[in-house]
Amino acid sequence: MPVGGLAHRATDNAADLVVRNAKIHTGDAIRPQAEAIAMRDGVITVVGDDNDVAPYVGPDTKVVDALGRRMIPGLNDAHLHVIRGGLNYVLELRWDGVRTLRQGLAMLREQAARTPKGQWVRVVGGWSAEQFAERRLPTVAELNAAAPDTPVFVLHLYQAAVLNRAAVKAAGFTRETPDPKGGQIVRGRDGEPTGVLLAAPSALVLYSTLAKAPVLEGEDRKTSTRHFLRELNRFGLTSAIDAAGGFQNFPDNYSTVVELAKAGQLSLRIAYHLFPQTAGQEIDDLRRWIEVARPEDGDEWLRLNGAGENLTWAAADFENFSEPRPELSDYETEFEKAVRLLMENGWGFRLHATYDETIRRDLAVFEKIAADGLFPAGNRWLFDHAETVSADSLDRIAALGGAMSVQNRLSFQGEAFLSRYGPGAAADAPPLRAMLERGLTVGAGTDATRVSTYNPWIALHWLVTGRTAGDLVLRPPHNRVDRRTALAMFTEAGAALTGEEGVKGVLRSGFLADLAVLSEDYFNVPEQDIAHIESLLTVVGGRIVHAAAEYEGLEEELPPVSPAWSPVAHFGGYQATPATGLSGARQAELLGQAVSESEQHRQWRARRTLDLQPSNTLFDPCFSL
Repeated sequence: MPVGGLAHRATDNAADLVVRNAKIHTGDAIRPQAEAIAMRDGVITVVGDDNDVAPYVGPDTKVVDALGRRMIPGLNDAHLHVIRGGLNYVLELRWDGVRTLRQGLAMLREQAARTPKGQWVRVVGGWSAEQFAERRLPTVAELNAAAPDTPVFVLHLYQAAVLNRAAVKAAGFTRETPDPKGGQIVRGRDGEPTGVLLAAPSALVLYSTLAKAPVLEGEDRKTSTRHFLRELNRFGLTSAIDAAGGFQNFPDNYSTVVELAKAGQLSLRIAYHLFPQTAGQEIDDLRRWIEVARPEDGDEWLRLNGAGENLTWAAADFENFSEPRPELSDYETEFEKAVRLLMENGWGFRLHATYDETIRRDLAVFEKIAADGLFPAGNRWLFDHAETVSADSLDRIAALGGAMSVQNRLSFQGEAFLSRYGPGAAADAPPLRAMLERGLTVGAGTDATRVSTYNPWIALHWLVTGRTAGDLVLRPPHNRVDRRTALAMFTEAGAALTGEEGVKGVLRSGFLADLAVLSEDYFNVPEQDIAHIESLLTVVGGRIVHAAAEYEGLEEELPPVSPAWSPVAHFGGYQATPATGLSGARQAELLGQAVSESEQHRQWRARRTLDLQPSNTLFDPCFSL
């Protein structure tokens, strides 16, 4: 857009993009605040004010006026299943942000009518029954009524799935189908499957059933991934650490992001992990990967970050908080082999660990290996989740050179956790302040897409307020963090977890040009409205990858959503809701300011004989004769 006061001056060193007139939170202690930023060749060249960037404005420089809005460093989700999410995004009906089950069922009914024969309607994560006004799951009968003939699969966290009659048939469930290990197929009095699947406590029954649905192929996988990345850009995300996960095979399921990276079509930087998928074969898989790759292989767009989030299946503690904590069998022997193999070969790792009981067992293995000098040894490693980690375990993690990555899983499962473990445990789940007080690097993420939503502002809201999606306060003030700390957990800490703290996470000259201009000022909106923030302008590597409001049309063009019947083509992704509005006190304050301004305007008119009404006379046209 035309911007006055910045004439073309630069020639050889002209910036590609300048964003000015912004309230910039740089995250840089040397210069915390700024008003303008210039970028060239994907890197920040200047952070300052108009005078600082003016010498770098050339005839081809794109200059964007932020209109006084808040700018922040690009967000980095430290635990996101972005590769798996991208492969399936356009096939999924997202209930993220939907406020009523009635609306969700209406969306499902409409989508079923356009879904072709042989395809499924799937609602896979990003929502909780507690976010609905009805505070409940859909029933099998409601799914049957909404879609009599089209298979429907609705996943609720890692707790349960609800299937309609057509999906039960498509999945091949019958009276004779045995319950899988750690899961339950709920049956009626006649022994037939009802359509409800329970994780008891393993989520494998949910995953394996979803895996029976049709998948995308070829170019549709690329298109789906590009639209998912654009959806993440919508919220100001510029980087993510892919935590791998079940049913994400290497290299097959990674090939799409590899091809997009080669073509320069990624709009999100991805650091990925490798997760051995076959129980009993984990050590062999790790050994093969170690022979052909090393962490940090790649570039700033796509890079290997290590192994995990599981190293051996037997060591995984599933986090269905509606069920008791799983009692794990002896796993230490194979687990030690995996950890020792990784540390000896310079590979870092991350570990899914929900409960302190699991963390203590893992730490005992690490301490044994530390006797051989392998902890700490410069390899990055961390625990994920850690809702019930103890103070003693945190001390041991710090001594071994570890880090933490926390996710807002309790935004969606908080009520179940509270019901099982009580308010005391819920107040410290996870113990954020205790982690930070020990000097641990603590990255923040979402664990999207099959539990939490991928919207990072829901997670930031949870970090700051301690509230669930159902507006229940779990964490008291002593275990919350302020807004600056929460943002640093989504920027600087994420960069540190991938060894990139020297090139991203703050807005500084020489750092990667990753930033977001926000719809609302994160530092000044009421706490409840943090969850409603989006990005209006997202820049990754100096490229505008998302643009909305006044900036619409500046972003890179994407191919249309394919297939055409995709839920994303009709409903989009996250279903945004309006902010809750001002508090009563703030509203009254603003009204007072408006009244004052109105009186000043009246006096101005009176001084210029434009106001014919006496200043001390009340006039109401309803009572005029």
